[in-house]
Amino acid sequence: MTSQAPQTTPMLLFDSLNSYQRSEALKAAIELDLFTAIGTTDGTSTEVAARCNAAERGVRILCDYLTMNGFLSKEGSRYSLTQDSAAFLDRRSPAYLGSVADFLLANHITGAFKLLAEAVRKGGTAVSSEGSLEPDHPMWVTFARAMAPMMYPVSQMIAQVIDPAANRKLKVLDIASSHGLFGLAFATRNPNAEVYAVDWANVLELGKENANKMGVADRYHTIPGSAFDVEFGTGYDVVLLTNFLHHFDEPTVESLLKKVHASLADGGVAATLEFVPNSDRVSPPGVAGFSLIMLATTPSGDAYTFEEFDRMFKNAGFVKNEIHSMEPAIEQLIVSRK
Repeated sequence: MTSQAPQTTPMLLFDSLNSYQRSEALKAAIELDLFTAIGTTDGTSTEVAARCNAAERGVRILCDYLTMNGFLSKEGSRYSLTQDSAAFLDRRSPAYLGSVADFLLANHITGAFKLLAEAVRKGGTAVSSEGSLEPDHPMWVTFARAMAPMMYPVSQMIAQVIDPAANRKLKVLDIASSHGLFGLAFATRNPNAEVYAVDWANVLELGKENANKMGVADRYHTIPGSAFDVEFGTGYDVVLLTNFLHHFDEPTVESLLKKVHASLADGGVAATLEFVPNSDRVSPPGVAGFSLIMLATTPSGDAYTFEEFDRMFKNAGFVKNEIHSMEPAIEQLIVSRK
């Protein structure tokens, strides 16, 4: 018996070159509220088209394409939602995540990838000298509003890990607070928690909105400005670093961590939420691939391994670092103790 080498095929090449069609089809369906329409009609293209105020031909072709890509099921001439689409793309669902497309497919992200070859040549974003890190960049308001539904469950898990009893006096510093949900998870669970949120002034307005909605505005304080420039104060029991450190190179991260360490009370902890690839830096794919986003959109950001984070935190004075799964989220929580 002789073994034959696998036959070569260009399918991976063509699938990759055409992959933008998948994201644009999904974006169009979200804009049309197609998934909600399918969930609330008889599922025929005629009924769905009427609900979406669109042409029947257009809806039929889009629905067929979404069926081929696993977002819909089709029986005869009727379309129905898959389990995942019903959970995350039907606007009636409490787990609706359609808003994330507003950020992930925004021009300031996709435009950076149009210049990826130049970013590779430079070793950092080709969009501008600072990319997405420009002061008061409006994209962070979009990010805060779009990503909040996705981050709410994770914020609750972090608060449970760090403050399980939720009854002790707690001073929490939320760096790059965005929508505010990470700090607010502590305030809503623990009536003795005071939260101090750091972010650009325009972004902090959304955090204040959410604090008002959750009834904890009297315990939600804001510190506008760059985390590298503003005074944090001292005596914090918890410092939150969620989806932030990956924007910077290691020396910059360490300089911030030293500032965080100084702000913590004795026995305080830093809670860091990050995409943490394995040491091979190519697995798991959804996590390791985040470094490419940092290459396209930031001057020097990266997806750091736990070994790299462990070294950076210890260089900043922290004595112990533990990593926790946040499943079903793909990010992980690093708890660092002073």
